[in-house]
Amino acid sequence: MKWQRKIDKALARYTGFQINRVGKAEKVSPKRPEVPFRPPADPETDRLLTAPVFIISPVRSGSTLLRAMLNAHPDLHAPHELHVRRLRVEFDTSLADKAMAALGHNRADLEHLLWDRVLHRELVRSGKRFIVEKTPANAFAFERLATCWPDARFVFLLRHPASIAASWHEASPDKRTPREAAADALRYMKAVQRARKALPGLTVRYEELTAEPEKTGRGICDFLDLPWAPELLSYGTPDVVTKGLGDWKDKIRSGSVQRGRDLPSAADIPDELKDMCRTWEYLV
Repeated sequence: MKWQRKIDKALARYTGFQINRVGKAEKVSPKRPEVPFRPPADPETDRLLTAPVFIISPVRSGSTLLRAMLNAHPDLHAPHELHVRRLRVEFDTSLADKAMAALGHNRADLEHLLWDRVLHRELVRSGKRFIVEKTPANAFAFERLATCWPDARFVFLLRHPASIAASWHEASPDKRTPREAAADALRYMKAVQRARKALPGLTVRYEELTAEPEKTGRGICDFLDLPWAPELLSYGTPDVVTKGLGDWKDKIRSGSVQRGRDLPSAADIPDELKDMCRTWEYLV
């Protein structure tokens, strides 16, 4: 109202103070309580997927290249990152909570059913036998993935830590400095290493994948108990999104695997990454 504005101006002019309307308090959502997760109570009924494959890798480690190669196999469907672990189930009423509890389900059980259904639908539509999921953030949830699908198979994809950090910075130089990129990428590397220590699986290196794609591809097929498919070496590009893929963008566009960038020298490795370089045997 005009009279209120006049009073505000007068107060500001004669007293140096100004009255401002207090906005509505921002609502803070209560923290979502953790629910224990557990294996399926009835695996044959509760799970539609059989032996899903998870590529556990840090960001910028070549997982998109590996996905494109595996997707060319007649038995493997490797879609884009699906982030299924971010799909959540909520009970809008206590009655719904009690009803599901009467069936033996907690919220985590229902989320697992949802995840499995989403991935299974994607697999069925592809007409193939096994699904491959490669979202890098899955490294932070490896325990839950292994619990949700007790027959899951894991491929751990490693790359020189300094190369990962450099590529992560180059992907969005306006978002993170080289130092920030190294620190952020290191979180993923540590999560991958925890998964490697906790789970059985096959370790694959990006450098080997690009230097010896057939040898590496055959090793993966053997691990998955699948016949070798030459299509892995000439997989084409129709379903691959290349925007923002940095180092391996041209490799995917070409439809054949090419050698990656040269490894950094010891002097070029940031101090915070040296321990991980030693753990992954890139540095003695």
